[in-house]
Amino acid sequence: MAAHHRLPSVASSARGRPRRGRPPRRRRWRRRRSFCSRFARRREVAMTVWENIDPDRPVLVLGSAAVDTVAYPQTPLEEGAAVPAHMRTASGGVARNIAENLARLGQPVVFLSAVGRDAAGDRLLEELAALGVDVHAVLRVTDYPTGRYVGVLRPEGGLYHGFYDMRISRSLTADYLRHHANLFMDAAALVMDANLPKATLRTAFALARKAGLPVTADPTSPQLARNLRRYLPRLALITPNHQEAAALLERPLDPTDFEEVTRAAKDLVAQGVGLAVVTLAEFGLCYATSDGQGHLPALRTEILDPTGAGDALTAVVLYGLLHGFPVDDAIQLGISAASLALNAEGNVPADLSLERLYDQLVV
Repeated sequence: MAAHHRLPSVASSARGRPRRGRPPRRRRWRRRRSFCSRFARRREVAMTVWENIDPDRPVLVLGSAAVDTVAYPQTPLEEGAAVPAHMRTASGGVARNIAENLARLGQPVVFLSAVGRDAAGDRLLEELAALGVDVHAVLRVTDYPTGRYVGVLRPEGGLYHGFYDMRISRSLTADYLRHHANLFMDAAALVMDANLPKATLRTAFALARKAGLPVTADPTSPQLARNLRRYLPRLALITPNHQEAAALLERPLDPTDFEEVTRAAKDLVAQGVGLAVVTLAEFGLCYATSDGQGHLPALRTEILDPTGAGDALTAVVLYGLLHGFPVDDAIQLGISAASLALNAEGNVPADLSLERLYDQLVV
């Protein structure tokens, strides 16, 4: 969610390299995969960009870190009137959420971001460090406070209005990235949100290309998504919602028209994206690669908090691809992660693991 804003076992791969994070019970997983096959055209897609990647290397996560406050109104909203609401505050930011999801699955992570020299910044870094995230390169600044996001939900669910203060993202300059260019050379992949200055985006893609890293992008918002248009040919994975996909393609999309949204995913692939996953909230998602496409429904779940569901999906799809899962399996795991996030109080499920993701899937 915008905050402007895996019990691994070891199995040998075809190339003889140990592969972490494979399902602990392969036969059981095959039965679960049949759920996916009823809804999507299944192909064994050759995603060559993900081959020969060492998943023991860290994922470089670049972008926002913030403190999220979300209000849950208990009565209908009225203009100009105060209404009773339940509120919660949690660590957030798209990139920070992705970093936490990956870390909870056991993936090494290096975080590139900026936080203020304030109590909120201290807490954000302490929490990530406790999970094993490498935060040594996070910038501490005095010019701006740590990022903040405030979301007001509708009583029936879904976001009514969101507000953010991410002025601190201006501190993430091209020079900051160049100073940490060695981190790109040591990484397995780069994932970033779009809360970045244009020059920083340009430098991030240049450093990733030089290091030979597959790049994943979360467009973050329709407004920020537009900054990614020119970089579509360089993206191995992109995970927009339907509004962000519409902004990328400069045309409206109906989230209930799965054929239309699948065409949109295919159009993103035609522009150079390796795997495009367009999320549709309660309607699931549509995805495409150069070899296949499909629609997958959302899992039924009680929605306690919609914040962070898209970030969980992005992180887990990326994790699956890094660890050699077939594309549709990685996406199904991402849907499972989003379902867990929807049912969690906070942005990231505290009990996230591969086993929990499998348990969400229908046998």
